[in-house]
Amino acid sequence: MVQHGDRSVIATNRRARHHYTIVDTYEAGLVLVGTEVKSLRLGRASLAEAFATVDAGEVWLRNLHVAEYWHGSWTNHTPRRSRKMLLHAKEIRTLTGKSRETGFALVPLSMYFKDGWVKVELALARGKKNWDKRRDIAARDAEREMARGIGWRLKGHPGRGRRGGRPEDPVLPYTP
Repeated sequence: MVQHGDRSVIATNRRARHHYTIVDTYEAGLVLVGTEVKSLRLGRASLAEAFATVDAGEVWLRNLHVAEYWHGSWTNHTPRRSRKMLLHAKEIRTLTGKSRETGFALVPLSMYFKDGWVKVELALARGKKNWDKRRDIAARDAEREMARGIGWRLKGHPGRGRRGGRPEDPVLPYTP
């Protein structure tokens, strides 16, 4: 597990920011059984296909895969069961109204331990179109190219970044 301040990250949903535009984020607790917590402490979870729904005033995390605990017995948990999320009533009312609007989804971004409790960073997100994804990829690539060019300049390579050649390569004059 990766430590980030007071948080130790269990799992992240890397594809969520690619497929969705994040509108708002919420921190929610999870109702878990003992073997699930033990398995999560080993980092054995996947948020790749997980999503959240609001049913009868409660928020449920669906399709989250928590691997079975290998020391568990007949009391072991089901890996893909629905898990109840713990949020304030005001947050649940907000999520209920927003999730009913077209184009919005409740997507888990990351799962982590905070002060010994398992928390999920839940995002209210809007699905991206293909052209949005391509624009984001192009912007990210341009930013990476600029950073690379600046890095070459700071390291004292004046020719790199402009022509793409080595600085010690001579530039031959054009003779027809």
